[in-house]
Amino acid sequence: MLQGLDKVTTRTRRFPVAIGETVEFGTLRITVSECMVNVPEAPAEAASYVTVVDNKPGQSAQTLFAGWMFASSPGLSALDSSVYDVWVVACANVSQASAPPSSK
Repeated sequence: MLQGLDKVTTRTRRFPVAIGETVEFGTLRITVSECMVNVPEAPAEAASYVTVVDNKPGQSAQTLFAGWMFASSPGLSALDSSVYDVWVVACANVSQASAPPSSK
């Protein structure tokens, strides 16, 4: 589950994204490659590997973000855009793991 903010219109949208699926939010195309949660004994944490590509009309696509986003710390690894914010809210129906892989 991701959430996005359009800073121009100040509208937020929460949207589910299946692993490997690409969704559109404004001019962004957002793909989630992985989504993991901690084991029950560890502090609650959801982490997703997210790729965000900006497809502005008339321009070539530009990758704005590719990396791990953490639900508990959205500012730690965030999309850096003057128009949009996107962050991870939660992972649902995924395997539990002790930590996300260190590389992708």
